Amino acid sequence: MQAVKFTDHGDTDVIEYGEFPDPDPAADEVLVDVKAGALNHLDVWTRRGLPHIDLEMPHVPGSDGAGVVEAVGDRVSRFEPGDRVALAAGSYCGECEYCRDGDPSMCVRFGVIGEHTRGVHSEYAAVPAKNLVPVPEGVDWETAAAAPLVFQTAWRMLMDRGDVTAGEDVLVLGASGGVGHAAVQIADHAGATVYATGSSDEKLEHARDCGADHVIDYEAENFAERVRELTGKRGVDVVVDHVGAATWTDSLASLAKGGRLLTCGATTGPSPETDINRIFWNQLQVIGSTMATPGQVDDVLELVWDGTFEPRTRAVLPMSETARAHEMLENREGFGKVVVIPDSEL
Repeated sequence: MQAVKFTDHGDTDVIEYGEFPDPDPAADEVLVDVKAGALNHLDVWTRRGLPHIDLEMPHVPGSDGAGVVEAVGDRVSRFEPGDRVALAAGSYCGECEYCRDGDPSMCVRFGVIGEHTRGVHSEYAAVPAKNLVPVPEGVDWETAAAAPLVFQTAWRMLMDRGDVTAGEDVLVLGASGGVGHAAVQIADHAGATVYATGSSDEKLEHARDCGADHVIDYEAENFAERVRELTGKRGVDVVVDHVGAATWTDSLASLAKGGRLLTCGATTGPSPETDINRIFWNQLQVIGSTMATPGQVDDVLELVWDGTFEPRTRAVLPMSETARAHEMLENREGFGKVVVIPDSEL
């Protein structure tokens, strides 16, 4: 088969698209004929190399994908050939105290398909049956591939970990990105007043279209000062910050007393300076969140499948142009997800 792959970490020039051994599904796995994949910033970090993760090379990336079941292993009963499926990439043991308590996203051996193990940006992929969700007829492959990772991440972060409720003020940073545009839609759906940041008129208009009530060009003005102005110096109840070091101080400064800072990533770096005095004096909460439970995945994807939420796409490219897809993410070109299609499907 043909697959996206790299044999070493580095810049986009390490990415290839070429022959790779056909996958042989294990007894608990499903062989998927991949119709579409989608990128996340995680793919960029994986390509560059992450601390403490020693990948088997060559590595096939990709934590988002969708397609048709080609075959199933002997122990698989949930799916059969011909079923339409999408990947829910969180990997967990099912045996530790957190898994047994019903929250596998807290698993002591939690990982992400495509980051810790071989991904799905290939013509075929062997995937554990527990990591697949059904895709209804009528849902296009682009939507099915683009939605799962970012919408599950934003859903758990806001609705479970952040406990966002109607009437609250929520600030979403990087609202034109994958998680950002999902978070705007989810916060709006929850009944919050949504503030969103972006770096161009086009991206701010996109945020409005996703449900933002107020938009802020963070390159033209300090977003924390603008938030204080818009809220009568009060601040917002919740900040969604997946940017990291570059925005951390202003995220804390944007919060009202008792506010919650929600984080699921750190694209500009993981080690910011932090104002501890502000945290304890204003009794703020800093809350981390990673991926979602299978039940939470089902809950949010039902709202994607029925059209309540809409994953936006900035580009659809053949898998042979995955290097260009990485560049789009790194250069913050456009808004929404980048989808890649096996060349044989085009």
